[in-house]
Amino acid sequence: MKQYRTQEDIKKDLRRLQLEKQIAWEELKVVKSDFKETLQPYTWLQTGFKMASKVGVMMLIKKIIR
Repeated sequence: MKQYRTQEDIKKDLRRLQLEKQIAWEELKVVKSDFKETLQPYTWLQTGFKMASKVGVMMLIKKIIR
């Protein structure tokens, strides 16, 4: 346990902890918005099109080689 010598030390430590709490809260908001964005149907469609194009290109290359 930390030993405090003055009231000023206590206030400074409490202020630092409050700022850390605010930073963590803002980081959680960013993570939440990123998570919401990844669940959007547009993102799923975009991922699906990327996968389909890769598979299509691979099949085209196979046909050309044979």
